[in-house]
Amino acid sequence: MPLLSTVLLAATAVCQSTQGLSGLIERRIPAHVDSFQFHLANLSGHDAYRVSTPGNGTVIVEGNSISGMSQGLHRYLSDIVHVDIYWYIGSRLHLAPAVLPNISAPLTGSSLVPYRYHFNTVTFSYTTAFWTWEEWEDQLDWMALRGINLPLAWVGVEKIIYEVFQDIGLDEADILSYLSGPAFQAWNRLGNIQGSWDGQLPTTWIDAQFSLQKQIVSRMVELGMTPILPAFTGFVPRSFSSVIPGANVVNGSQWSGFPTEYTNVSFLEPSDSHFSEIQKSFITKQQAAYGNVSHIYTLDQFNENDPASGDEAYLRNITADTWQGLKSADSDAIWMMQGWLFYSNSAFWTDARISAYLSGVTVDTDMIILDLFSESEPQWQRTNSYYGKLWIWCQLHDYGGNMGIYGQILNVTENPVAALANSSSLVGFGLTMEGQEGNEVMYDLLLDQAWSEEPIDTEVYFHDWVTARYASNAIPESLYHAWELLRESAYNNTDLTSAAVSKSIYELQPGTTDLVNVTGHHPTTVNYDPAIMVQAWRSAYSAAETEPSLWHNPAYQYDLVDFTRQVVANAFIPLYNTVLDEWNSTTSDLNSSARLTNSSVSTLPALLSVVNKVLSTNEHFRLSTWTSSARSLALNSSQEGFYNYNARNQITLWGPTGQIHDYASKQWSGLVETFYKPRWEIFLNYLLDTSPRAYNPTALDDELLQFELAWQWEADGEQEERRDLWTVLAEVVEEWPSVFG
Repeated sequence: MPLLSTVLLAATAVCQSTQGLSGLIERRIPAHVDSFQFHLANLSGHDAYRVSTPGNGTVIVEGNSISGMSQGLHRYLSDIVHVDIYWYIGSRLHLAPAVLPNISAPLTGSSLVPYRYHFNTVTFSYTTAFWTWEEWEDQLDWMALRGINLPLAWVGVEKIIYEVFQDIGLDEADILSYLSGPAFQAWNRLGNIQGSWDGQLPTTWIDAQFSLQKQIVSRMVELGMTPILPAFTGFVPRSFSSVIPGANVVNGSQWSGFPTEYTNVSFLEPSDSHFSEIQKSFITKQQAAYGNVSHIYTLDQFNENDPASGDEAYLRNITADTWQGLKSADSDAIWMMQGWLFYSNSAFWTDARISAYLSGVTVDTDMIILDLFSESEPQWQRTNSYYGKLWIWCQLHDYGGNMGIYGQILNVTENPVAALANSSSLVGFGLTMEGQEGNEVMYDLLLDQAWSEEPIDTEVYFHDWVTARYASNAIPESLYHAWELLRESAYNNTDLTSAAVSKSIYELQPGTTDLVNVTGHHPTTVNYDPAIMVQAWRSAYSAAETEPSLWHNPAYQYDLVDFTRQVVANAFIPLYNTVLDEWNSTTSDLNSSARLTNSSVSTLPALLSVVNKVLSTNEHFRLSTWTSSARSLALNSSQEGFYNYNARNQITLWGPTGQIHDYASKQWSGLVETFYKPRWEIFLNYLLDTSPRAYNPTALDDELLQFELAWQWEADGEQEERRDLWTVLAEVVEEWPSVFG
């Protein structure tokens, strides 16, 4: 595709200096800062690499791009040296031996596709909302080593928005009342919500995030990535018309049951002449801040919002005018959008309307569409490869940062390869998880599939992945066996009635219905035999008996907590069902104590205390890690309260009164003990005092909501003494043989 390659090259401004890779080595493997040489070379392929060891203690990494060399470096470190860098666990690269191993033949490879994409727009709220440069530096090195060359760069856009609106005459009060808090900014940027229901975004936050974005963008470019930058979408404060009378502004649709005060966001029609003027101001300010580093812009106008009209001509004109406004600001501009709307609002987005909407961009290579949920709900086939527009095959996998162990290894390996063979406009594979939580092997798998012409053999892949993850010369066979059991079960879901990472029912507001076996893309189903999860847990747990040093291995510590968490989540379901069965068998109109025993009722809160104890052993499974990160960014007590509320509200009520209740729930210590457990105690006490005939779900929900509203403003409180994982697990296994036996 020579024309396509020319267009893509024109849309990027990627640094071709190898200094960024040398800096990565200096940060991560300082003992080998002189052991690696990086050279740009004329290799064929989209991004190609060649790694060799001439025998003098030097590793030579060649590539036709920085991203190609990054992938070559990763292959050597992961496959040959067996060290890597991971989420939460951090970098293990420093464990490389003093003498780096030689390879008998060069490592070579090239990407199947020009782009390896990363980030969902909402990941910047669900995962990175309170990150500092330290977390971002780890993230960017992780991305570089996995060959990602097209990441979304959303941080700090509020500074550009603020200045653009200020220039047209809006005052600070108008602008700040429009912008949302840190944990909800993604949906403000998407035009779903406006403002905050818990205070006001501080200008100091805006300035600090803008400075952080400068660091992020600069490092992305150093590491050979093309950052996808924001553009003006058209969403404006309600006071916009007061400073530009006569502007063609329409109100957006209501979103997720939010009060009008916080939704129905005003939208400046792209046909209005002011749209292009603001777009030019926006892009100009951005280029002045970051340099001429990219010509690809993210721009989503109808994410879970319906347009003002379904008329096909109207839809065509929206994209035509938006595109022309973008091109007038940057003649090399390429518009990137998430294709989520075509699935989530499929009742509105008929095939004819999609075709009309996309036809407004008459140059197909001027638009890239993220097929956001390709592994479960691909839209590229329905839309005939988006009617010729460039598109990227994406794995969404996770909603709201849910934490269940889950994957679709066949769909993630076989389907993108098949799509590439059947679509000439497919230009990339990418990750679009809403929250960057666990199941890291599933994301690595897709990124590595981008470099393999054949579907990856997942049995071999999992074995090699485990070898690098634990970075140890002595990995017991039982640990490999644990992961193999998971590969065959939890990571091999083929029943797409449950199409994404599952939630534990104990994270949800308690009730007598709608908790168990919920399907869809926010499921509570367990799509495998729970006994296999227990077997995998026992196999992993026993590995430390063979190799006690594992107890000090951060990968083992993290994974064993994760496995334990899943075993308990699965065990909670039958215990809950037992309580309901006992309660439903009650014949008395006065109370339920005739059949519902105190012992069965007490089991559920006791099991929650058990999992809370295990979670507390690891900082990455603690509520306090999330809320402390939020509060640490505050400059005064008022800001501290605002950020703390933001952090707590997102993972619980998600809205002033629970508009998206428990959507972003987490299995974290502190959250389990102070939020989930009290909710279940309220529910169970209600059942003890109420017969099935007298059950009033509205009254129960009101009581639960009063507790939840009060919890939003609490501090983390005193933390119980944190003990070693092995000590806690030994106690738990002895106390709960029915769960772990």
